[in-house]
Amino acid sequence: MKRLLVLLLLVSGCTVGKDAAQVGAGDFYLVAPGGQVKIRYTGADRKQLKGLEGESLMEDGKTVKLSDYAGKPVVINIWGAWCGPCRTEAPEMQKIFDAGTQVVGVDVKETAKSHPQDFMRDRSLTYPSIYDGSSRSFINVFKGLPANTVPSTFVVDKDHKVAAVFLVPVLASDVQPVLDELARE
Repeated sequence: MKRLLVLLLLVSGCTVGKDAAQVGAGDFYLVAPGGQVKIRYTGADRKQLKGLEGESLMEDGKTVKLSDYAGKPVVINIWGAWCGPCRTEAPEMQKIFDAGTQVVGVDVKETAKSHPQDFMRDRSLTYPSIYDGSSRSFINVFKGLPANTVPSTFVVDKDHKVAAVFLVPVLASDVQPVLDELARE
């Protein structure tokens, strides 16, 4: 009985407070059936990714918002300058951006902006990135995404409903079939 009470207290402690994830009807919440790392969503299974916005990593005083790209599919890449696989993946995101698809990066788990800024400059990355050093996007936007899942890539359709999630590093060629499918819709 004592163990059950402790478990209930732990669970309730993780679900209250201003940073607790609140999931409403129609909101996106990541579930990886059977531990899948490449997940596709179609039709009514697509849920809207809401509230993605934050301080621009490269432009002081600017806010990067997913809503600024209304009516367009967007590739959202969660990365960190400290992340080894992100070094290979970042140029792939630039290829997607250079080919005409909007890419938005979300830089997470950083203690200062200078390191990820150097990362972007050194690799000539020009797509916008949100500086999310506190990783609040994991709680408030990317609901259900394990905090250790970096890099991760989300592809949203023109209505910003999640069409695909990659919980592993990707190449442009991994994402392109999803983008081709969205272009036909």
